[in-house]
Amino acid sequence: MMQIHIPTPLRPYSGKQPVVDVAAHTVAEALTALITQFPDLRKHLYTEQGKLRAFVNVYLNDEDVRYIDQKENAPVKDSDSISIIPSIAGGLPTTSAPSPATALTPEEMSRYSRHLILPEVGEAGQLKLKAARVLCIGAGGLGAPLTMYLAAAGVGTLGIVDFDVVEASNLHRQVIHGTSDVGRPKLDSAEDSLKAINPNVKIVKFETRLTSENAMQIFKDFDIIADGTDNFPTRYLVNDACVLSDKPNVYASIFRFEGQASVFGAAGGPCYRCLYPEPPPPGLVPSCAEGGVLGILPGLLGIVQATEVIKLILGEGEPLVGRLLLVDTLAMRFRELKLHKNPECPSCGAQPTVTSLIDYEQFCGLPSKSTPPAEMLNGIPQMQVEDLKRRMDAAEDLFLLDVREPYEFAIAQLGGHLIPLNDLPQRVRELDASREIIVHCKMGGRSQIAAEFLAQNGFKRVHNLAGGITAWSEKVDPNVPKY
Repeated sequence: MMQIHIPTPLRPYSGKQPVVDVAAHTVAEALTALITQFPDLRKHLYTEQGKLRAFVNVYLNDEDVRYIDQKENAPVKDSDSISIIPSIAGGLPTTSAPSPATALTPEEMSRYSRHLILPEVGEAGQLKLKAARVLCIGAGGLGAPLTMYLAAAGVGTLGIVDFDVVEASNLHRQVIHGTSDVGRPKLDSAEDSLKAINPNVKIVKFETRLTSENAMQIFKDFDIIADGTDNFPTRYLVNDACVLSDKPNVYASIFRFEGQASVFGAAGGPCYRCLYPEPPPPGLVPSCAEGGVLGILPGLLGIVQATEVIKLILGEGEPLVGRLLLVDTLAMRFRELKLHKNPECPSCGAQPTVTSLIDYEQFCGLPSKSTPPAEMLNGIPQMQVEDLKRRMDAAEDLFLLDVREPYEFAIAQLGGHLIPLNDLPQRVRELDASREIIVHCKMGGRSQIAAEFLAQNGFKRVHNLAGGITAWSEKVDPNVPKY
Protein backbone atom coordinates (compact mmCIF):
# COMPACT_ATOMS: atom_id res chain seq x y z
CA MET A 1 0.00 0.00 0.00
CA MET A 2 1.24 3.50 -0.84
CA GLN A 3 0.08 6.83 0.51
CA ILE A 4 -1.72 9.71 -1.23
CA HIS A 5 -1.59 13.04 0.61
CA ILE A 6 -4.90 14.94 0.36
CA PRO A 7 -4.79 18.76 0.76
CA THR A 8 -7.25 20.50 3.05
CA PRO A 9 -9.58 21.84 0.31
CA LEU A 10 -10.18 18.30 -0.97
CA ARG A 11 -10.52 16.52 2.37
CA PRO A 12 -14.31 17.00 2.56
CA TYR A 13 -14.42 14.64 -0.44
CA SER A 14 -12.03 12.04 1.04
CA GLY A 15 -13.89 11.38 4.26
CA LYS A 16 -11.79 14.15 5.88
CA GLN A 17 -8.72 11.91 5.67
CA PRO A 18 -5.39 13.74 5.17
CA VAL A 19 -3.71 10.55 3.90
CA VAL A 20 -5.30 7.70 1.96
CA ASP A 21 -3.65 4.30 1.46
CA VAL A 22 -4.10 2.66 -1.94
CA ALA A 23 -2.72 -0.37 -3.74
CA ALA A 24 -1.31 0.48 -7.17
CA HIS A 25 1.49 -0.20 -9.63
CA THR A 26 1.44 3.21 -11.39
CA VAL A 27 0.50 6.79 -10.59
CA ALA A 28 -2.60 6.49 -12.77
CA GLU A 29 -3.68 3.32 -10.96
CA ALA A 30 -3.19 5.06 -7.60
CA LEU A 31 -5.39 7.98 -8.64
CA THR A 32 -8.00 5.62 -10.06
CA ALA A 33 -8.04 3.73 -6.78
CA LEU A 34 -8.45 7.04 -4.94
CA ILE A 35 -11.47 8.23 -6.93
CA THR A 36 -12.98 4.73 -6.85
CA GLN A 37 -12.81 4.87 -3.07
CA PHE A 38 -14.02 8.50 -2.99
CA PRO A 39 -16.10 9.19 -6.14
CA ASP A 40 -16.76 12.83 -5.17
CA LEU A 41 -13.08 13.57 -5.77
CA ARG A 42 -13.36 12.75 -9.47
CA LYS A 43 -14.78 16.10 -10.61
CA HIS A 44 -12.15 17.96 -8.59
CA LEU A 45 -9.27 16.05 -10.17
CA TYR A 46 -10.44 15.23 -13.69
CA THR A 47 -12.27 16.94 -16.53
CA GLU A 48 -15.32 15.32 -18.10
CA GLN A 49 -12.92 14.02 -20.76
CA GLY A 50 -10.90 12.19 -18.11
CA LYS A 51 -7.84 14.48 -18.16
CA LEU A 52 -6.23 15.84 -15.03
CA ARG A 53 -7.43 19.39 -14.46
CA ALA A 54 -4.95 22.16 -15.29
CA PHE A 55 -5.20 23.65 -11.79
CA VAL A 56 -4.33 20.35 -10.09
CA ASN A 57 -0.73 19.15 -9.85
CA VAL A 58 0.23 15.61 -8.90
CA TYR A 59 3.63 14.85 -7.39
CA LEU A 60 5.31 11.48 -7.06
CA ASN A 61 7.45 11.96 -3.98
CA ASP A 62 8.89 15.44 -4.75
CA GLU A 63 8.65 15.35 -8.55
CA ASP A 64 5.84 16.76 -10.70
CA VAL A 65 4.52 13.79 -12.72
CA ARG A 66 4.31 16.03 -15.80
CA TYR A 67 8.12 16.10 -15.92
CA ILE A 68 9.06 12.50 -15.14
CA ASP A 69 9.44 9.56 -17.50
CA GLN A 70 6.13 7.89 -18.39
CA LYS A 71 4.23 10.67 -16.57
CA GLU A 72 1.00 9.22 -15.06
CA ASN A 73 2.09 5.76 -16.14
CA ALA A 74 5.22 5.95 -14.02
CA PRO A 75 5.62 2.90 -11.77
CA VAL A 76 5.20 3.25 -8.01
CA LYS A 77 6.17 1.17 -5.02
CA ASP A 78 4.86 1.00 -1.48
CA SER A 79 7.51 3.36 -0.12
CA ASP A 80 6.46 6.10 -2.56
CA SER A 81 3.92 8.81 -1.84
CA ILE A 82 1.72 10.92 -4.06
CA SER A 83 0.79 14.51 -3.23
CA ILE A 84 -2.13 16.36 -4.81
CA ILE A 85 -1.41 20.10 -4.99
CA PRO A 86 -4.35 22.20 -6.20
CA SER A 87 -4.30 25.98 -6.51
CA ILE A 88 -5.46 27.57 -3.15
CA ALA A 89 -0.75 29.47 -4.80
CA GLY A 90 23.16 29.99 -3.89
CA GLY A 91 22.10 33.63 -3.87
CA LEU A 92 19.99 35.44 -6.41
CA PRO A 93 20.33 39.18 -6.99
CA THR A 94 17.30 41.34 -7.68
CA THR A 95 16.52 41.86 -11.33
CA SER A 96 17.08 45.60 -11.12
CA ALA A 97 19.81 46.72 -8.77
CA PRO A 98 18.65 49.30 -6.21
CA SER A 99 20.28 52.67 -6.24
CA PRO A 100 23.14 53.03 -3.74
CA ALA A 101 22.05 54.16 -0.30
CA THR A 102 23.85 56.74 1.74
CA ALA A 103 25.91 55.64 4.72
CA LEU A 104 24.14 54.37 7.81
CA THR A 105 23.48 56.96 10.50
CA PRO A 106 24.62 56.32 14.10
CA GLU A 107 20.98 55.60 15.00
CA GLU A 108 20.75 53.03 12.19
CA MET A 109 24.05 51.46 13.22
CA SER A 110 22.58 50.89 16.66
CA ARG A 111 19.17 49.76 15.37
CA TYR A 112 20.61 47.16 12.98
CA SER A 113 23.58 46.11 15.10
CA ARG A 114 22.55 42.43 15.14
CA HIS A 115 22.44 42.48 11.34
CA LEU A 116 25.79 44.22 11.08
CA ILE A 117 27.62 41.45 12.91
CA LEU A 118 26.24 38.80 10.53
CA PRO A 119 28.90 38.16 7.85
CA GLU A 120 26.11 37.56 5.31
CA VAL A 121 24.69 41.04 5.97
CA GLY A 122 27.22 43.45 7.45
CA GLU A 123 27.15 47.14 6.62
CA ALA A 124 27.16 46.50 2.87
CA GLY A 125 24.11 44.26 3.14
CA GLN A 126 22.29 46.71 5.40
CA LEU A 127 22.89 49.43 2.82
CA LYS A 128 21.33 47.12 0.19
CA LEU A 129 18.27 46.76 2.41
CA LYS A 130 18.12 50.53 2.91
CA ALA A 131 18.24 51.10 -0.86
CA ALA A 132 15.71 48.38 -1.70
CA ARG A 133 12.17 49.11 -2.89
CA VAL A 134 9.63 46.34 -2.20
CA LEU A 135 5.98 46.38 -3.24
CA CYS A 136 3.53 44.42 -1.09
CA ILE A 137 0.14 43.57 -2.61
CA GLY A 138 -2.28 43.70 0.32
CA ALA A 139 -2.12 44.84 3.94
CA GLY A 140 -4.06 41.87 5.27
CA GLY A 141 -3.14 38.51 6.75
CA LEU A 142 0.05 37.94 4.74
CA GLY A 143 0.86 41.61 4.21
CA ALA A 144 0.80 42.38 7.93
CA PRO A 145 3.77 40.24 9.10
CA LEU A 146 5.49 40.70 5.74
CA THR A 147 5.58 44.50 5.91
CA MET A 148 6.24 44.64 9.65
CA TYR A 149 9.36 42.47 9.40
CA LEU A 150 10.60 44.19 6.25
CA ALA A 151 10.24 47.54 7.98
CA ALA A 152 12.00 46.25 11.08
CA ALA A 153 14.79 44.81 8.93
CA GLY A 154 15.47 48.21 7.39
CA VAL A 155 14.04 47.91 3.88
CA GLY A 156 14.14 51.54 2.78
CA THR A 157 10.95 51.83 0.74
CA LEU A 158 7.80 49.79 1.17
CA GLY A 159 4.95 50.18 -1.30
CA ILE A 160 1.57 48.82 -0.24
CA VAL A 161 -1.46 48.28 -2.46
CA ASP A 162 -4.78 48.02 -0.63
CA PHE A 163 -8.20 49.65 -0.85
CA ASP A 164 -10.00 47.98 2.06
CA VAL A 165 -10.93 49.14 5.55
CA VAL A 166 -10.19 47.35 8.82
CA GLU A 167 -12.98 45.07 10.04
CA ALA A 168 -13.24 43.31 13.39
CA SER A 169 -12.97 39.93 11.65
CA ASN A 170 -9.49 40.94 10.42
CA LEU A 171 -7.97 41.36 13.86
CA HIS A 172 -7.31 37.72 14.73
CA ARG A 173 -4.66 37.50 12.00
CA GLN A 174 -3.90 40.96 10.57
CA VAL A 175 -1.66 42.00 13.44
CA ILE A 176 -0.64 45.27 11.82
CA HIS A 177 -4.09 46.64 12.79
CA GLY A 178 -5.60 47.15 16.24
CA THR A 179 -9.08 47.35 17.71
CA SER A 180 -9.09 51.14 17.51
CA ASP A 181 -8.37 50.89 13.76
CA VAL A 182 -11.69 49.24 12.90
CA GLY A 183 -13.29 51.33 10.17
CA ARG A 184 -10.03 53.00 9.12
CA PRO A 185 -8.41 52.46 5.73
CA LYS A 186 -5.93 49.61 6.07
CA LEU A 187 -3.24 51.69 4.39
CA ASP A 188 -3.45 54.38 7.07
CA SER A 189 -3.47 51.87 9.90
CA ALA A 190 -0.55 49.97 8.36
CA GLU A 191 1.47 53.14 7.86
CA ASP A 192 1.05 54.12 11.53
CA SER A 193 2.17 50.67 12.70
CA LEU A 194 5.15 50.53 10.36
CA LYS A 195 6.31 54.03 11.29
CA ALA A 196 6.04 53.06 14.96
CA ILE A 197 8.32 50.08 14.26
CA ASN A 198 10.82 51.99 12.15
CA PRO A 199 10.44 55.72 11.42
CA ASN A 200 13.23 55.46 8.82
CA VAL A 201 11.14 53.44 6.36
CA LYS A 202 9.41 55.27 3.51
CA ILE A 203 5.83 54.12 2.96
CA VAL A 204 4.32 54.55 -0.51
CA LYS A 205 0.57 53.99 -0.41
CA PHE A 206 -1.59 52.93 -3.36
CA GLU A 207 -5.20 53.08 -2.18
CA THR A 208 -6.64 51.33 -5.20
CA ARG A 209 -7.60 47.94 -6.53
CA LEU A 210 -4.72 46.45 -8.54
CA THR A 211 -5.92 46.17 -12.15
CA SER A 212 -4.58 45.46 -15.61
CA GLU A 213 -4.70 49.19 -16.25
CA ASN A 214 -2.50 50.28 -13.31
CA ALA A 215 -0.30 47.28 -12.44
CA MET A 216 2.63 48.00 -14.75
CA GLN A 217 2.73 51.65 -13.70
CA ILE A 218 2.68 50.72 -10.00
CA PHE A 219 5.30 47.96 -10.39
CA LYS A 220 7.82 50.00 -12.37
CA ASP A 221 9.50 51.75 -9.41
CA PHE A 222 9.99 48.62 -7.28
CA ASP A 223 12.63 45.87 -7.25
CA ILE A 224 10.63 42.97 -5.79
CA ILE A 225 6.91 42.23 -5.66
CA ALA A 226 5.46 40.30 -2.69
CA ASP A 227 2.06 38.77 -3.38
CA GLY A 228 -0.25 38.80 -0.36
CA THR A 229 -3.50 38.51 -2.33
CA ASP A 230 -6.45 36.27 -1.52
CA ASN A 231 -8.11 35.77 -4.90
CA PHE A 232 -7.20 34.14 -8.21
CA PRO A 233 -7.72 37.08 -10.59
CA THR A 234 -5.23 39.26 -8.70
CA ARG A 235 -2.80 36.36 -8.29
CA TYR A 236 -2.65 35.78 -12.06
CA LEU A 237 -2.44 39.54 -12.64
CA VAL A 238 0.53 39.83 -10.25
CA ASN A 239 2.25 36.89 -11.91
CA ASP A 240 1.87 38.22 -15.45
CA ALA A 241 2.85 41.76 -14.49
CA CYS A 242 5.98 40.44 -12.75
CA VAL A 243 6.96 38.37 -15.80
CA LEU A 244 6.36 41.29 -18.18
CA SER A 245 8.31 43.70 -15.97
CA ASP A 246 11.06 41.16 -15.18
CA LYS A 247 10.62 41.32 -11.41
CA PRO A 248 10.62 38.42 -8.92
CA ASN A 249 7.29 37.51 -7.37
CA VAL A 250 7.54 36.33 -3.74
CA TYR A 251 4.38 34.28 -3.36
CA ALA A 252 2.38 32.75 -0.53
CA SER A 253 -1.15 31.47 -0.12
CA ILE A 254 -3.09 30.19 2.88
CA PHE A 255 -6.20 28.14 3.63
CA ARG A 256 -7.44 26.92 6.99
CA PHE A 257 -4.34 25.27 8.50
CA GLU A 258 -2.14 24.96 5.41
CA GLY A 259 -0.05 27.26 3.27
CA GLN A 260 2.27 27.42 0.28
CA ALA A 261 5.23 29.64 -0.56
CA SER A 262 7.61 30.04 -3.48
CA VAL A 263 9.53 32.61 -5.53
CA PHE A 264 8.18 32.95 -9.04
CA GLY A 265 9.42 34.90 -12.04
CA ALA A 266 13.10 34.81 -11.09
CA ALA A 267 15.74 34.38 -13.79
CA GLY A 268 15.62 30.79 -15.05
CA GLY A 269 12.85 29.82 -12.63
CA PRO A 270 9.18 29.02 -13.15
CA CYS A 271 6.30 31.44 -12.79
CA TYR A 272 2.93 30.87 -11.14
CA ARG A 273 1.39 29.82 -14.46
CA CYS A 274 4.02 27.07 -14.81
CA LEU A 275 2.48 25.54 -11.70
CA TYR A 276 -1.16 26.43 -12.38
CA PRO A 277 -1.74 27.20 -16.08
CA GLU A 278 -5.45 27.79 -15.49
CA PRO A 279 -7.52 28.89 -12.48
CA PRO A 280 -10.12 26.60 -10.92
CA PRO A 281 -13.76 27.26 -11.83
CA PRO A 282 -15.46 29.92 -9.66
CA GLY A 283 -16.66 28.50 -6.36
CA LEU A 284 -14.72 25.23 -6.57
CA VAL A 285 -11.92 26.43 -4.26
CA PRO A 286 -13.33 28.29 -1.23
CA SER A 287 -11.67 31.48 -0.01
CA CYS A 288 -10.47 32.03 3.54
CA ALA A 289 -13.65 34.02 4.11
CA GLU A 290 -15.63 30.86 3.31
CA GLY A 291 -13.30 28.17 4.62
CA GLY A 292 -11.66 29.99 7.53
CA VAL A 293 -7.99 30.34 8.42
CA LEU A 294 -5.95 29.81 11.57
CA GLY A 295 -4.90 33.29 12.62
CA ILE A 296 -1.27 32.28 13.14
CA LEU A 297 -0.92 30.71 9.68
CA PRO A 298 -0.51 33.96 7.69
CA GLY A 299 2.05 34.99 10.28
CA LEU A 300 4.15 31.94 9.43
CA LEU A 301 3.79 32.35 5.66
CA GLY A 302 4.20 36.13 5.75
CA ILE A 303 7.48 35.72 7.62
CA VAL A 304 8.61 33.15 5.04
CA GLN A 305 7.86 35.77 2.38
CA ALA A 306 9.79 38.43 4.28
CA THR A 307 12.74 36.06 4.61
CA GLU A 308 12.74 35.35 0.88
CA VAL A 309 12.55 39.07 0.06
CA ILE A 310 15.55 39.83 2.27
CA LYS A 311 17.55 36.95 0.75
CA LEU A 312 16.84 38.29 -2.72
CA ILE A 313 17.95 41.78 -1.73
CA LEU A 314 21.14 40.55 -0.09
CA GLY A 315 21.92 37.96 -2.78
CA GLU A 316 22.48 35.40 -0.05
CA GLY A 317 21.26 31.88 0.60
CA GLU A 318 19.05 29.68 -1.56
CA PRO A 319 15.73 31.33 -2.44
CA LEU A 320 12.59 29.29 -3.07
CA VAL A 321 13.12 29.38 -6.83
CA GLY A 322 11.94 26.14 -8.43
CA ARG A 323 10.70 24.93 -5.07
CA LEU A 324 7.24 24.94 -3.47
CA LEU A 325 7.21 24.99 0.33
CA LEU A 326 4.15 23.32 1.88
CA VAL A 327 3.23 24.13 5.48
CA ASP A 328 0.79 22.03 7.53
CA THR A 329 0.35 23.66 10.94
CA LEU A 330 -1.84 20.92 12.42
CA ALA A 331 0.96 18.40 11.93
CA MET A 332 3.62 21.17 12.16
CA ARG A 333 5.21 19.67 9.09
CA PHE A 334 7.11 21.44 6.33
CA ARG A 335 7.51 19.70 2.99
CA GLU A 336 9.14 20.80 -0.24
CA LEU A 337 8.30 19.94 -3.84
CA LYS A 338 10.31 20.66 -6.97
CA LEU A 339 8.89 23.04 -9.55
CA HIS A 340 9.86 23.10 -13.21
CA LYS A 341 9.83 25.93 -15.69
CA ASN A 342 7.30 24.98 -18.34
CA PRO A 343 8.78 25.67 -21.80
CA GLU A 344 5.21 26.00 -23.11
CA CYS A 345 4.06 28.33 -20.34
CA PRO A 346 1.78 31.03 -21.82
CA SER A 347 3.43 33.67 -19.64
CA CYS A 348 7.16 32.84 -19.32
CA GLY A 349 7.63 30.10 -21.93
CA ALA A 350 9.72 30.17 -25.07
CA GLN A 351 6.81 31.53 -27.11
CA PRO A 352 4.54 33.33 -24.62
CA THR A 353 0.99 34.14 -25.60
CA VAL A 354 0.44 36.48 -22.64
CA THR A 355 2.24 39.55 -23.96
CA SER A 356 0.06 42.13 -22.21
CA LEU A 357 -2.22 42.18 -19.20
CA ILE A 358 -5.71 40.81 -19.80
CA ASP A 359 -9.13 40.85 -18.14
CA TYR A 360 -8.38 38.58 -15.18
CA GLU A 361 -11.92 38.54 -13.83
CA GLN A 362 -13.03 37.12 -17.17
CA PHE A 363 -10.03 34.75 -17.28
CA CYS A 364 -11.07 33.33 -13.90
CA GLY A 365 -14.70 33.07 -14.96
CA LEU A 366 -15.96 35.85 -12.71
CA PRO A 367 -18.40 38.60 -13.66
CA SER A 368 -16.92 42.04 -14.22
CA LYS A 369 -17.14 44.44 -11.28
CA SER A 370 -19.04 46.86 -13.53
CA THR A 371 -21.73 44.41 -14.60
CA PRO A 372 -25.05 44.24 -12.73
CA PRO A 373 -25.76 41.21 -10.53
CA ALA A 374 -26.35 38.08 -12.56
CA GLU A 375 -29.92 36.83 -12.81
CA MET A 376 -28.77 33.33 -13.75
CA LEU A 377 -25.56 31.37 -13.12
CA ASN A 378 -25.09 27.91 -14.66
CA GLY A 379 -28.84 27.66 -15.04
CA ILE A 380 -29.58 28.62 -11.41
CA PRO A 381 -31.64 31.80 -10.72
CA GLN A 382 -29.76 34.19 -8.43
CA MET A 383 -31.94 35.81 -5.79
CA GLN A 384 -30.80 39.07 -4.20
CA VAL A 385 -31.13 39.43 -0.44
CA GLU A 386 -33.50 42.38 -0.79
CA ASP A 387 -35.88 40.23 -2.82
CA LEU A 388 -35.73 37.45 -0.24
CA LYS A 389 -36.52 39.94 2.54
CA ARG A 390 -39.51 41.29 0.60
CA ARG A 391 -40.87 37.82 -0.05
CA MET A 392 -40.32 36.69 3.53
CA ASP A 393 -42.15 39.79 4.80
CA ALA A 394 -45.01 38.89 2.47
CA ALA A 395 -45.14 35.44 4.09
CA GLU A 396 -44.66 33.66 0.78
CA ASP A 397 -44.22 29.89 0.91
CA LEU A 398 -40.41 29.62 0.66
CA PHE A 399 -38.12 26.90 1.97
CA LEU A 400 -34.77 28.32 3.09
CA LEU A 401 -31.97 25.74 2.89
CA ASP A 402 -28.76 26.54 4.76
CA VAL A 403 -25.78 24.49 3.49
CA ARG A 404 -23.15 25.83 5.89
CA GLU A 405 -21.54 23.86 8.71
CA PRO A 406 -23.17 23.54 12.17
CA TYR A 407 -20.53 25.75 13.80
CA GLU A 408 -21.35 28.50 11.30
CA PHE A 409 -25.07 28.06 11.94
CA ALA A 410 -24.38 28.62 15.65
CA ILE A 411 -22.76 31.98 14.87
CA ALA A 412 -25.49 33.43 12.65
CA GLN A 413 -28.54 32.09 10.82
CA LEU A 414 -31.66 33.17 8.97
CA GLY A 415 -33.93 30.46 10.31
CA GLY A 416 -33.31 28.04 7.45
CA HIS A 417 -33.16 24.25 7.45
CA LEU A 418 -29.53 23.18 7.97
CA ILE A 419 -28.03 20.49 5.74
CA PRO A 420 -24.25 20.96 5.27
CA LEU A 421 -23.17 20.82 1.64
CA ASN A 422 -21.18 17.60 2.06
CA ASP A 423 -24.20 15.90 3.66
CA LEU A 424 -26.67 16.97 0.99
CA PRO A 425 -26.39 13.87 -1.27
CA GLN A 426 -27.24 11.61 1.67
CA ARG A 427 -30.03 13.85 3.02
CA VAL A 428 -31.64 15.12 -0.16
CA ARG A 429 -34.81 13.12 0.61
CA GLU A 430 -35.49 15.53 3.47
CA LEU A 431 -36.40 18.15 0.86
CA ASP A 432 -39.74 18.59 -0.92
CA ALA A 433 -39.10 19.06 -4.64
CA SER A 434 -42.51 20.71 -5.09
CA ARG A 435 -41.59 23.69 -2.92
CA GLU A 436 -39.62 26.78 -3.91
CA ILE A 437 -36.19 26.37 -2.32
CA ILE A 438 -33.78 29.23 -1.60
CA VAL A 439 -30.28 27.87 -0.89
CA HIS A 440 -27.78 29.97 1.03
CA CYS A 441 -24.34 29.72 2.62
CA LYS A 442 -21.96 32.38 3.90
CA MET A 443 -21.16 34.13 0.61
CA GLY A 444 -22.91 32.23 -2.16
CA GLY A 445 -20.28 29.78 -3.41
CA ARG A 446 -21.27 26.59 -1.63
CA SER A 447 -24.97 27.32 -2.07
CA GLN A 448 -24.46 27.61 -5.84
CA ILE A 449 -22.90 24.12 -5.87
CA ALA A 450 -25.80 22.82 -3.76
CA ALA A 451 -28.40 24.45 -6.02
CA GLU A 452 -26.80 22.92 -9.12
CA PHE A 453 -26.83 19.51 -7.43
CA LEU A 454 -30.54 19.86 -6.60
CA ALA A 455 -31.34 20.98 -10.14
CA GLN A 456 -29.54 17.93 -11.52
CA ASN A 457 -31.65 15.76 -9.25
CA GLY A 458 -35.05 16.95 -10.39
CA PHE A 459 -35.66 20.04 -8.26
CA LYS A 460 -37.25 22.62 -10.58
CA ARG A 461 -37.78 25.59 -8.21
CA VAL A 462 -34.33 26.26 -6.79
CA HIS A 463 -32.65 29.66 -6.28
CA ASN A 464 -29.22 30.59 -4.99
CA LEU A 465 -29.04 33.49 -2.53
CA ALA A 466 -26.41 35.78 -4.04
CA GLY A 467 -23.87 36.93 -1.47
CA GLY A 468 -25.27 34.62 1.20
CA ILE A 469 -25.71 35.54 4.82
CA THR A 470 -22.89 38.09 4.53
CA ALA A 471 -24.90 40.11 2.00
CA TRP A 472 -27.97 39.78 4.25
CA SER A 473 -26.01 41.27 7.14
CA GLU A 474 -24.64 44.10 4.98
CA LYS A 475 -27.80 45.02 3.08
CA VAL A 476 -30.79 43.85 5.12
CA ASP A 477 -30.14 43.27 8.81
CA PRO A 478 -26.84 44.39 10.40
CA ASN A 479 -27.88 42.65 13.62
CA VAL A 480 -27.08 39.33 11.96
CA PRO A 481 -23.39 38.80 12.90
CA LYS A 482 -20.74 38.82 10.20
CA TYR A 483 -17.96 36.30 10.59
